[in-house]
Amino acid sequence: MKILVTGATGKVGRRFVPRLLAKGYDVSILIRETSNVSELATLGAKMIKGDLYNPETLPPAVKGMDAVVHLAALFRTFNDDEGIIKTNREGTMALAEASLAAGVKRFVFASTGNVYDSGYRRPAKEYEKVNINDPKAYSSSKIAAEQQLLSLHQSNGFDVRILRLAFVYGDKDPHIAEIIPLLKQLNRHSGSRMHMVHHLDVAQALLLLLNINGLDGEIFNVADDAPITLYELADSVGKAKETFSTEEGALNDPFEGILDTSKLRQKTGFRPLVSSYYMARDFDIL
Repeated sequence: MKILVTGATGKVGRRFVPRLLAKGYDVSILIRETSNVSELATLGAKMIKGDLYNPETLPPAVKGMDAVVHLAALFRTFNDDEGIIKTNREGTMALAEASLAAGVKRFVFASTGNVYDSGYRRPAKEYEKVNINDPKAYSSSKIAAEQQLLSLHQSNGFDVRILRLAFVYGDKDPHIAEIIPLLKQLNRHSGSRMHMVHHLDVAQALLLLLNINGLDGEIFNVADDAPITLYELADSVGKAKETFSTEEGALNDPFEGILDTSKLRQKTGFRPLVSSYYMARDFDIL
């Protein structure tokens, strides 16, 4: 299978591409002129120059590909709403339309569990109502991209699969260290839980969606088995006391941020290889 991966230099991509290559896939990665991909090139990834901001560069990039795994995204921490929308929605659709025109057989889109709101009164399922007008550009841009991709599937039969990721960590990813200061800025409750997913399980889920037939037009959540409280997460790096107020009130929604992964389990056989943050810590794979 010939696969094009976008976002290969990001947190997920730089850990996913080596796993794809190790399994023997023919992997190309979409790179900008300034991208540093020497490590991935050494492992066998092929370089294809292109830019989501320049749609005319995308048809040559997807030509001859069997599948596209679209991991590239601009995150909420960049404080660039225009860039976030341009990358996450407009760039995604330019890539999808080029893939459809080129006859790409499968398009896997990495979305986010941040599309969910609170108040569901249970772990969030894939069919929950989401707010495309969410003031957070990262969430709303991902929702818009999802909806437009599904529309492309419905109108043209394009084989799209969407994977909503919980908080991704592990493999020396700095994501945890980066988010701890934000918890205080956002005044998060110490008892709120965060659903996490290790890079090993992101790769597992992406590979399942790449290879299993009959999943087109579907959305799946991926997360581990044991959501962790924000207090526990901060405490594990010695930052709990400085992160949370000693005068916080009751926790409003115990299910906020928790994902239901039963659909992925039932339709693909997915089972987390890393069942919890504590398992990752104990096995020294943080």
